[in-house]
Amino acid sequence: MAQLWGGRFTKETDKLVYNFNASISFDQKFYEQDIRGSKAHVAMLAKQGILTEEEKIQIENGLDGILADVKSGKLEITSEYEDIHSFVEANLIDRIGDAGKKLHTGRSRNDQVALDMKLYVRDEIDETDELVKKLLEALQKIMEENIHTYMPGFTHLQKAQPVTLAHHVGAYFEMFVRDRSRLSDIRKRMNTCPLGAGALAGTTYPLDREYTAQLLGFDGPTRNSMDSVSDRDYVIELLSAFSTIMMHMSRFCEEIIMWNSNEYRFVEIDDAYSTGSSIMPQKKNPDIAELVRGKTGRVYGALTSILTTMKGIPLAYNKDMQEDKELTFDAIDTVKGCLALFTGMISTMQFNKKNMEESAKNGFTNATDAADYLVNHGVPFRDAHGIVGRLVLTCIDKGISLDELPLEEYKAISPVFEQDIYEAISMKTCVEKRMTIGAPGSEVMKKVIAENRKYLEQN
Repeated sequence: MAQLWGGRFTKETDKLVYNFNASISFDQKFYEQDIRGSKAHVAMLAKQGILTEEEKIQIENGLDGILADVKSGKLEITSEYEDIHSFVEANLIDRIGDAGKKLHTGRSRNDQVALDMKLYVRDEIDETDELVKKLLEALQKIMEENIHTYMPGFTHLQKAQPVTLAHHVGAYFEMFVRDRSRLSDIRKRMNTCPLGAGALAGTTYPLDREYTAQLLGFDGPTRNSMDSVSDRDYVIELLSAFSTIMMHMSRFCEEIIMWNSNEYRFVEIDDAYSTGSSIMPQKKNPDIAELVRGKTGRVYGALTSILTTMKGIPLAYNKDMQEDKELTFDAIDTVKGCLALFTGMISTMQFNKKNMEESAKNGFTNATDAADYLVNHGVPFRDAHGIVGRLVLTCIDKGISLDELPLEEYKAISPVFEQDIYEAISMKTCVEKRMTIGAPGSEVMKKVIAENRKYLEQN
């Protein structure tokens, strides 16, 4: 068992205890971050005269060799090591001798693992942000191509008013922009370096923590050594932001699943993102959308787990905190995979524009505009509301839409109606006359789309 401690013990750790305590099976993901942090630490130690320049060069070359060999597969990370830190240090000592034993001067595994986790999370935030941006670009393309694609807007899952597909998709664009903003906030807030905090109370060595932070791309060192090794707020924030990203995708997936049904027939999901049935040959199932919706609960579970783990931990470091790794790694992989697949699915999805417009017409989504027509002809709104309600009942009895109701039927309920009612309640008019910012009118949507394009270019 390769471990970084043992002098105080008189016998070996029980094998079951060792395996239960070990983290190498999952924290081996940190090997690049661990080596990056170690090189910065050694550079700082040499700058401060704690190591010689020759020792620094020996250690750096040894670390570079370990990194290259792990990447090429020449060196395998195995379970004989307790964690990634012991793996790196043991192999370094094997390769360069006594100089390797000085690597750990002025640091603890506590500040080392805190650093590795921060470096890893920071890298993953950047990768996730790029995936969300690609999703936004896919949404932007749908918006640009569907400014005049009319469809029903819903409240309470009831058809409410006509909108456009561009307007509907634009709502999700706003959600994912906020998601990127949250990721950016987390990255900024977490960007302080814990290395040099030691086990919990700093060190007597004259470390230059500002220099270490600078080498690793941090804004500066953490300001309290106890908080440095016990802080997992950034993990909680990340999993919270991930949960929100998944919630947004899940909402859209729910709509896509409904739109893909025989009752709606709004969309046709590409064969590459669908599956069939083993018994029913006619089936084409929206499995990717359903899986994204399902995996949302998995990410929620990770957030709940870390919150539960952290709620009763006294200062400073406790072994419980090792539990942050596996659930965070799993959530990262889940979110990144879902983002990539969801983006591919919506990018290849075909929209049945005719069905969408017909659904809007047949759902009386233009009823509010019929009432507005009466108001514009001097009828009080409350009276207009009642008149149009009676018109809708008439249409339901006849199985037709407001567009199909003869003018004499309109006039029988209110003589105010004239031939121009049909123009007033057309899908085009209903949408185009809504021109306030945030509404679905085409001129407003063009401005929003232009702003979106500018955002994507600058961010």
